[in-house]
Amino acid sequence: MEMYLKMRAFTYRYFETTWNKFDFFIVMSSLIDMVLSLTPSSGSSALSVGPQIARILRVLRVTRVIRLANKNKGLQALMATITLSIGPLMNVFGLLVLVMFIFSILAVFFFGEVREGRFINEYRNYNDFGQSFLTLFVISTGENWNGLMYDCIDTPPNCVPGKTCGTSLAPMFYIIFVLFVQNVMLNLFILVILTQFEMYYIDEDNPINKFKKSLDVFMVTWIHFTQTRYRCLKLREKKLNDFFRELPMPLGLPADTTDDQMKKIMLKMGIRCDDGYVYFNELLYRCMRRQYGSFRLNRKM
Repeated sequence: MEMYLKMRAFTYRYFETTWNKFDFFIVMSSLIDMVLSLTPSSGSSALSVGPQIARILRVLRVTRVIRLANKNKGLQALMATITLSIGPLMNVFGLLVLVMFIFSILAVFFFGEVREGRFINEYRNYNDFGQSFLTLFVISTGENWNGLMYDCIDTPPNCVPGKTCGTSLAPMFYIIFVLFVQNVMLNLFILVILTQFEMYYIDEDNPINKFKKSLDVFMVTWIHFTQTRYRCLKLREKKLNDFFRELPMPLGLPADTTDDQMKKIMLKMGIRCDDGYVYFNELLYRCMRRQYGSFRLNRKM
């Protein structure tokens, strides 16, 4: 019902909002789930997968809980922090992959002949680079790394050559890898997220809050000038002077700014007009660029 009412109100603009797209996906998957659950099963292979698809779609409805983030400012701050941290996190992830690449090659060199053991088997071994990388990935989660270490520690004459012979350096290899991956790298991921949170949310006068306040002020002024005649869609070009005089600082201009000075400033801003009208996104972008054009997310203002 909510989706239907919104689509009647916003028409095609309904799909311009990400949350509306998410709601549409959940509703449609739920309707498909209901149809498939009412469809009788048959011997046909094409129709027999219907109940299985219905189970998957039924699980997808659990994602409705994500909508709570749209109502809770704390959850919004956390999700925005993770979004801003994607770039630095990818750098840390790249370093982690490089470290595992190096250790995978060393593992093949040291433990390539270990083919049997209590924990080493056809699925966990160091026979080639691919299997070595997957095994180290399992170790990075903390699963039975000490058992694998004991399988690789045997040396002649206490082992079978070509089957169970490893090296006495196994404890050093495993301990260094576990300490680096499970402690150093994990803490790096946490440190990146905490740094982003401290930079953009703990300080009340942070750039993100400044941007949001400027956006709210801009929207209030825009509604005042465009709601009655243009349904908040566009603004007459000749109204730009009055708009900037009423728009509060820092996005706006001082009230004592002359018309000539204002025209020079707007010319530098590069505002684009369409048949004598300026649209919301265009003017918002130019105003924000004028105020925050030198801002970079990876460093403070």
